[in-house]
Amino acid sequence: METELILRTGSQSSKILIKGIITGVLILVMMIPTIFIMNLVSEREERQKQVAAEVSSKWASGQTLSGPFLYIPYTSTANDPQGKPIQVKEQFWVLPENLDIKGQIFSEVRERSIYKVLLYRSTMAVSGTVTVRLPQNVDPISVQWKDARICMGLSDFKGIEEKILVRVGDRDIELAPGLPGDELDSVGLSAPIDLTAADTGKTINFRTDLKLKGSERLHFIPLAGNSSYILESIWPAPSFDGNNLPSERTVSDSGFSAKWVFNKANLPFSTILNKTNFDTRALAFGVTMVQPADQYAKTDRAVKYAILVIGLTFTLFFVVELLQNKPLHPVQYVLIGLALVIFYTLLLSFSEFILFDIAYLLAAFATISLITLYVKAHFGNWRAAVIFSSALTMLYGFIFVLVRLEDTALLVGSLGLFLILALAMYLGRKIEWYGKK
Repeated sequence: METELILRTGSQSSKILIKGIITGVLILVMMIPTIFIMNLVSEREERQKQVAAEVSSKWASGQTLSGPFLYIPYTSTANDPQGKPIQVKEQFWVLPENLDIKGQIFSEVRERSIYKVLLYRSTMAVSGTVTVRLPQNVDPISVQWKDARICMGLSDFKGIEEKILVRVGDRDIELAPGLPGDELDSVGLSAPIDLTAADTGKTINFRTDLKLKGSERLHFIPLAGNSSYILESIWPAPSFDGNNLPSERTVSDSGFSAKWVFNKANLPFSTILNKTNFDTRALAFGVTMVQPADQYAKTDRAVKYAILVIGLTFTLFFVVELLQNKPLHPVQYVLIGLALVIFYTLLLSFSEFILFDIAYLLAAFATISLITLYVKAHFGNWRAAVIFSSALTMLYGFIFVLVRLEDTALLVGSLGLFLILALAMYLGRKIEWYGKK
């Protein structure tokens, strides 16, 4: 009798061990469909980016603004390959001594099919002063004042909503596309400006009002001795990026305001440039108006926790079937795993039409209901069904919190996993893993 009991106990233990191994393998196997779902999320997100790029190309891309500044050509003497002196046309740039830009950004969300594209319009008041001076190595007689131009860098002409008039002194100058050189900026506008040798040393006031449209990004290049940039918008989710962060900023649900300040001491150039030995684009700064973690980013983050959901659910089934003595077939585990995986496809498809939070609630409710009814059918009692329903509800609620969090997601997730493990160890303390003796 004792030998028979030992054999029966060993056989029961082997069955539990084999079933545990099979359950573990099934958990890993069920991770394969989640890889395809992550690829599907990436594909849908890429499609959204393509639509956004298409809409932006017809509206206007992100704008980068620089200037105004003066372009003044002059001639110098050089030697040709044969050593003969020749006249060479060169130029220098005069940057503003002071520059102030105050702007407002008005966001617009355009819909294309099921996708939303973030665009903006902006109004900017630009004012400042420029002092006309010559580089030390330039002969005043060689300066070609008649070819002087006032310039402004602008990355996308489609964003110009009204003609750009710059009031210089008591005259209005209309800018037209095209720059006389690409040393300071490669794309922009310019116009002839009436300067003479008599203007040398004079300080000239200028001002202009700009109405520009673009997509998401608005950047500036601080080509001035002392400059101040102020931006305001009702958009609640700005990303301050580029070479400099704002010295002052306020961000709330009602919008944002930001201010950048530069002076001659913290910029790698003077207001008179004969040669440019720096990359002006590297100095760009500004704001990018982002849409906070859209549905694709949130769905992708949810899928990354799939192993947690599938692993804990399968473990709970394994423990309950031991306690209830009603084993599940591996095929049943696969069906349950597929139900858990389909949750993510429901979440992805729902979130493209409704708010992510509501989509998550509907997808979780459908999945939990399906598994709860399946548990009731298999174990034949509502007690087990309620246990599974409660466990899955808490699990999906925990994942939802992690998806919503950003900076503290790792901390909260680690603490949550520790508590879940502690609870599993506590509940499994009375299980006879080697069978009843």
